[in-house]
Amino acid sequence: MACGAVANIVKSSLGPVGLDKMLVDDIGDVTITNDGATILKMLEVEHPAAKVLVELAELQDREVGDGTTSVVIIAAELLKRGNDLVKNKIHPTSIISGYRLAMREACKFHILKFA
Repeated sequence: MACGAVANIVKSSLGPVGLDKMLVDDIGDVTITNDGATILKMLEVEHPAAKVLVELAELQDREVGDGTTSVVIIAAELLKRGNDLVKNKIHPTSIISGYRLAMREACKFHILKFA
């Protein structure tokens, strides 16, 4: 739920018609932005899994400089779907194997399409 909450915070700022967010820090300074990286940097996240999403966004911003909102939304959705599978008695090892297989296929498609 914490990861979903973080994703929901930035989800509405995604895309060319993304909404701006008004953020107020501890001392009352106001920041208005629709940049996912900025929004996530200003959040005070305490939940361990949600912190991983924020760190993922920071890494994405450092390495690529873009796509922070997208990477958080995709990761949160993968976690949500994985949780649904666990609730349906699918073993986590099987879920991880499926995600790894999907990653390999996506990488193959990317290499073939852009080669």
